[in-house]
Amino acid sequence: MRVVSLVPSLTEAVAATLPGLLVGATDWCTHPAGLDVARVGGSKYPDLDAIRALRPDLVLLNVEENRRADADALAAAGVPTRVTYPRTVAGALAELGELLGELGATVEPDWLTAARKAWAAPPALAPRRAVVPVWRRPWVVLGGDTFAGDVLRRLGVRNVYAEHPERYPRPELDELRGHTPDVVVLPDEPYRFTATDGPDAFAGTPCALVSGRHLTWYGPSLADAPALLAAQLANPVVGPAGP
Repeated sequence: MRVVSLVPSLTEAVAATLPGLLVGATDWCTHPAGLDVARVGGSKYPDLDAIRALRPDLVLLNVEENRRADADALAAAGVPTRVTYPRTVAGALAELGELLGELGATVEPDWLTAARKAWAAPPALAPRRAVVPVWRRPWVVLGGDTFAGDVLRRLGVRNVYAEHPERYPRPELDELRGHTPDVVVLPDEPYRFTATDGPDAFAGTPCALVSGRHLTWYGPSLADAPALLAAQLANPVVGPAGP
């Protein structure tokens, strides 16, 4: 089978479990390191001609990572696709097991078994209210029904926007500050928040800088995510006041 992945999480999962199956991946598929496959552009705007030229038996996509128009174009060209859409940790673990089995894995990979065990009893942190920006200029935050939101909930972090009808609301900064969260969770992707870019907007409020890969990816990183994110959430920083 020849597989092209347009989802970094799944690129890592397939490459770690079934070496040699992948023939193409996006420019943003950075794990595992040294992956030697054809690159087919970005997740949002892949090179469809390059994908077709690889003659894949299956293209892996995700509702959030990829555009419906590209999925439709591939299907119209006769290219089989598999679209994923996990919104909870449990859903991601189940979907990964099913997908890898369909791709030919005869036993569950060690990393997936480890991830199931890690999330069966994640570290117990003191409950806290949070806002979770994923972009700046404009501000975009995690809303309801998101995988990352479920990851944080399992670690004791309650997203202020968890009940919002939009999955990625765009509130003004004054609104975010007005919620007076216990912590602002700042991942390093898709927007690369740093110790100053982000905390500067929330002077006086603890800001936890966390790994975006461990917060939003569903693949081998799930095995390490509970412990790593818990440690990062337990060590927030307070940045200087902005202008």
